Amino acid sequence: MVVILKRGVTQEKKEQMVDWLKGQGVGVHVVDGEFQTVLGLIGDTRGIDMDLISSLAIVESVKRVTESFKCVNRKFHPEDTIVRVGDVEVGGGNFTMIAGPCSVETEEQIVEVAKAVKAAGANMLRGGAFKPRTSPYDFQGLKAEGIELLKIARKETGLPIVTEIMSASSLPLFEDVDVIQVGARNMQNFDLLTQLGKIRKPILLKRGLANTLKELLMSAEYIMAGGNEQIILCERGIRTFDDYTRNTLDLAAVPMLRELTHLPIVVDPSHATGLARLVSPMALAASACGADGLIIEVHNDPMHALCDGAQSLTPEQYAELAKKVARVREAIRP
Repeated sequence: MVVILKRGVTQEKKEQMVDWLKGQGVGVHVVDGEFQTVLGLIGDTRGIDMDLISSLAIVESVKRVTESFKCVNRKFHPEDTIVRVGDVEVGGGNFTMIAGPCSVETEEQIVEVAKAVKAAGANMLRGGAFKPRTSPYDFQGLKAEGIELLKIARKETGLPIVTEIMSASSLPLFEDVDVIQVGARNMQNFDLLTQLGKIRKPILLKRGLANTLKELLMSAEYIMAGGNEQIILCERGIRTFDDYTRNTLDLAAVPMLRELTHLPIVVDPSHATGLARLVSPMALAASACGADGLIIEVHNDPMHALCDGAQSLTPEQYAELAKKVARVREAIRP
């Protein structure tokens, strides 16, 4: 249920309303917007008298929310959420470029790539320290050492770092990571999501390769229900019957999610296509359809990359793409 208060309601009356609603046995999520205050009621609201609430002098309107996701619902939070990562703002009209290698391999590699993507305009550095791989014989990442190398690259460039977590037991290693990424394979690892809800750190949540948008939003709900509202959604392609690309990039998800949720949405054209030559056109399409940013794999030597070299751009290719993205963003500016 959503209760919208009239403009000009005093703080005292708002607090009295919130206290009364909590006394009815429901949680209350308060969103103070520029023009109105929205009270999102969480829990079993069947016993709440809508007519009684509607009759109150401070109430503009009352609505039932039928969707199973509540906290992430735009009806609960009409204005776009802006996730702040240091000086970087994601969402709310800002466009964020996240770039870096699939996996951290050496200090020289990650620092060189970090400097290159920053020079091209990237706002954050991505790099895998823990790598979930289909084959147990493939490179699994440098793990704790990889995080330390990312921190060195951050010190060298000032770029916030984004890296993937695979298990809640690894959380202590991520205390100094700026954005924790939940990969596609862990989108429904509910124990992990619950633990991430208890921390106050931005989470980049990737859509599972066979999951619906509702399931993605319900996974985000797990995090928000725990109190962590700093969530960035990521469309990274889904598995279909097509066998020419690694996955199928569902760009229709971007405007659809924009209707359903207030959370920012970024797109990963690297994992979606699996082919470097397709990354640029799909990144431009994502920029045009309303995404809040891009996360792109960049490697200084893709031919010898230990992971996903085929989908990685060179620093030079990334710099050229960044210029094209800027032109697209300018073209669609209101």
